[in-house]
Amino acid sequence: MRASSQAALEQARERWEPVLRQVGARAQALGDQLFGVVDVLDGSAALRRALTEPSRPGEDRAGLTRDVLTGKVDAEVVDLVSGLVRERWSEPRDLADAIEILAADSILAAAEQAGRIEEVEAETYRLERILVDQRELRLALTDHETAAERRGELMERVLAGKVAPETAALAVRAAAHPRGHTLPALLRSLADQAAARRERLVASVTSAVPLTGSQIERLTRILERQHGRAVQVHVALDPDVVGGLRIQVGDAVVDATLASRLADAKRRLAG
Repeated sequence: MRASSQAALEQARERWEPVLRQVGARAQALGDQLFGVVDVLDGSAALRRALTEPSRPGEDRAGLTRDVLTGKVDAEVVDLVSGLVRERWSEPRDLADAIEILAADSILAAAEQAGRIEEVEAETYRLERILVDQRELRLALTDHETAAERRGELMERVLAGKVAPETAALAVRAAAHPRGHTLPALLRSLADQAAARRERLVASVTSAVPLTGSQIERLTRILERQHGRAVQVHVALDPDVVGGLRIQVGDAVVDATLASRLADAKRRLAG
């Protein structure tokens, strides 16, 4: 998102958080309703344009929102989306993207209130790594020729009884409606959202061999000093990583593997 859309999203998140704390366990139902709003917007380009047209007064856009949503979703969702459409959006799609983020925030808030937010973070990250490693499962869950409902049902069967209900809800949604993103990337983003609710950064570490507990603790301390905040380290094994580690924190990647060092040496020699 560009600056104006990002600012609108952050303001909405600040307004939405007190609501999520107030509604308690109902936060997950509100999240599901917000995902439904995303589907409505994705299904109608005309409605997206009408709700984001800057030349149209904000109150008119809010009135249209109330006409479309009242009686179909809870009052809190109507109020949230009515406020969102009053804002200025860089692109019409940004409105749906923002509502999708707020929907995930709502389900994660439900997990937090149930004492499961750390569990959801770990499970979502672990599922992302499983899909990266298991090609056949990944292809089955991302086959665009398979109906969205069937992809969601497959994810539901894969996870049945194995993860927290909030993890299952988010993963099923991601499989059914990736909205142009890859499924592993969506799951990583959700894990990062969960970590952010715990005020932690997520460091994805790839190694050819398992790291000991003391090595993980030492790496965690190093990363926390570098970033100035708590870091949650998730370690994945990849036998193709030869020597060293590959570490990703957000968009930043540190590739300290032997292969990367050799490639760097070759570039220096060639230059």
